[in-house]
Amino acid sequence: MQTLHEVLDQAQRSGVAIGHFNISDLILLKAVVNAAQELKVPVLVGASQGERDFMGVHQIAALVRSFREESDVPIYLNADHTHSLAKAEEAAKAGFDSIVFDLSALPLEENVRQTKEGVIALKSISPSILIEGEIGDIGTGSEVRETMMDVSKGLTTPEEAKQFVEATGIDILAPAVGNMHGMSASMVQGEARKHLDINRIAAIKKATGVPLTLHGGSGTDDEDFRKAIAAGINIIHINTELRVAWRQGLEASLTQHPKEVVPYKFLPSVIDSVKEVAISRLQLFNSARLVVQG
Repeated sequence: MQTLHEVLDQAQRSGVAIGHFNISDLILLKAVVNAAQELKVPVLVGASQGERDFMGVHQIAALVRSFREESDVPIYLNADHTHSLAKAEEAAKAGFDSIVFDLSALPLEENVRQTKEGVIALKSISPSILIEGEIGDIGTGSEVRETMMDVSKGLTTPEEAKQFVEATGIDILAPAVGNMHGMSASMVQGEARKHLDINRIAAIKKATGVPLTLHGGSGTDDEDFRKAIAAGINIIHINTELRVAWRQGLEASLTQHPKEVVPYKFLPSVIDSVKEVAISRLQLFNSARLVVQG
């Protein structure tokens, strides 16, 4: 299997983005892997600190390895939003392919200092691991809210991005470019969409030259996704959309089978519900690649 670094290089050359989907149970993992296999595209499986605490760091790594061994498409594992070096080292030792070492809540100078130390420590554990750093404010928590916060504040500047990348030695940068974790209730209903600062993405890409990640992708306008990829976004995170599909799929299945108590009889339709969302996003992110394949 190609390394994640190699796949990212290919994505940049091909004008596509790698879909990153968070998982916190086997249903979500199966849905994401099945979607990637159906489209024959690479995929990143993500697990935040909370998700890893729930499932177990080594258990998630073992599950992903087992799917990878049986898959004909690359499946990579990312330790999403990791806020301490101890938690990051735990993921590195468990065999994760990449780590989001997120110290964006700290002042920029302190973020730089600790991220640089983290890069050195984590690569001493696994030289091939990719480390992602984050600057700017994109909020916390992939959840559904009544309203969304103002995304015009805390945006990343090209100058800050260049300084951060050069000072820390990170492999991937997650900037704040109008993206925001979570979705509003109107976004869930399809009545509103997030919009990105495309010019800012292009300027940050030019200033840094490294792969860029878009966090908080759920609820973003499709055309903004296309423009963001063209401007330099290489990884796109989707979480809340999957969680909504998971819950809605489960509620619908339980309604259809009110007396069923056997999980493997009412959960397959939940997998299908999540898979449908993952496929739609992977098709969008990989549209250039899929056109060539087709």
